[in-house]
Amino acid sequence: MSNTRFRVLLTNDDGPPSAESSPYIFGFWHYLTTELGWDVKVVIPSSQKSWIGKAYQIHDTIQGNYFYPKLPDGEGEVSETSRPLKEGELGEWVLLDGTPASCSNIALHNLYKDEIDLVLSGPNLGRNTSSAFALSSGTIGAALSAALSSTRAIALSYGTVGRAPPAELYLPAHALGASIIQHLLKNWGIDADGVRAGEIDIYNVNIPMVPGLLAEEGMPVLYTRIWRNTYGRLFKALPRTTDASPDVSAAGPGDAVTQGAGQKEVHEEEVGKLSFKFAPDMSGLIGSRLDTLPEGSDAWAMERGWASVTPVRASFAEPSAIDVFPEGASLQDRLIKL
Repeated sequence: MSNTRFRVLLTNDDGPPSAESSPYIFGFWHYLTTELGWDVKVVIPSSQKSWIGKAYQIHDTIQGNYFYPKLPDGEGEVSETSRPLKEGELGEWVLLDGTPASCSNIALHNLYKDEIDLVLSGPNLGRNTSSAFALSSGTIGAALSAALSSTRAIALSYGTVGRAPPAELYLPAHALGASIIQHLLKNWGIDADGVRAGEIDIYNVNIPMVPGLLAEEGMPVLYTRIWRNTYGRLFKALPRTTDASPDVSAAGPGDAVTQGAGQKEVHEEEVGKLSFKFAPDMSGLIGSRLDTLPEGSDAWAMERGWASVTPVRASFAEPSAIDVFPEGASLQDRLIKL
């Protein structure tokens, strides 16, 4: 790292500031720049991109605009060209018509090449605990994209537990998130098989938005493992005349999803119409009883009201070699005979 201000790329999958769909990024950016004094570049999708993972839309030409947020909520003007700041504007962000992973890669290699010390993705609206959510998360996807570009990365998500959290929890969540990030920077873990100099590829941080954030003793923060779970139906069949826009809240995978008002659910015999709407069945994914979750997992910590920090490798996980072939097996022994 250089002797200049610490340089951070901030991206997300929720898009520009919005009370409904992206309530956290502006406040978090403002905290990092004013409280920590970091130099934070913001490159985010121009619209909501949850549940998209680490996808790249390779046949699209990605267009961008500049965005100029203002207090108190981060709303601001959009411009096709970069311009000087106007009165009240706090900075210049970049909005790209691309995926979170695309934003991460373009920022690192095209916009701010060799200028970034750390990539932060988030804070996501909704948890990204468990393998079912993590593998779908655009927030984690952007962090993985950074790791594959040999850059340290942290994904940060604010898990809603029950109803929408009150605004009084936002600042404590930002402060805790920043403290966790600072701790990780000073204590970045070792992974001999990591893609970058033998260290942990990325960290996945989840903070539950619960009153425990206001506790005088602070919210417990636990190193965790990903809860390995599964999901079932993600789509519902619809009559062909029904609007098939996704029936998912503007939040990430871990936020609640509701059936659209006035929407007709189609029975199995009608599925031949081939019209489906994204409306995942969340049973078994969120709201699990604490005693049914593996102790020390990210989902277990979330249900306890604790923040979780999960080291993640930027690769598909492999079983231990000894579980696949005998210990000491030679390459010849490992050849598959068809």
